[in-house]
Amino acid sequence: MNDCPICQAQNEEILWQNDRLRVIAVHNEAQAPAFCRVIWQAHVAEMTDLAAAERDEIMQAVYRVEAAMRQVFHPAKINLASLGNVVPHLHWHVIARFDDDAHFPAPIWAPAQRQAAMMLPENWPQQIKQILETEAV
Repeated sequence: MNDCPICQAQNEEILWQNDRLRVIAVHNEAQAPAFCRVIWQAHVAEMTDLAAAERDEIMQAVYRVEAAMRQVFHPAKINLASLGNVVPHLHWHVIARFDDDAHFPAPIWAPAQRQAAMMLPENWPQQIKQILETEAV
């Protein structure tokens, strides 16, 4: 769609992609500095807009991103979310959570409970990318 910000995305840090989906590092979520998105390339709004094999493919990618993030960050928890209320283009949020992040255990979009104290490796997107490239998504 012409007005969809996900369809028209620019300057994304793409960690892995094929012709049906892409995985990006998200750097504009101050509340969640360890954040990736798995995005279906075609403009569809819901999981049930996909064929069963396509649903399996996107979920396998979500699982691989989760596993890579667990390997790199060793978080307290990984949050998975597919919302699409603001941008109805199918995508999954994969968010590493830490005991000392500003919001834990509440959602990242809840009011902060403390000052974040966590330190992440600066090259974390490259580490995730390397894992995704070496292990089949």
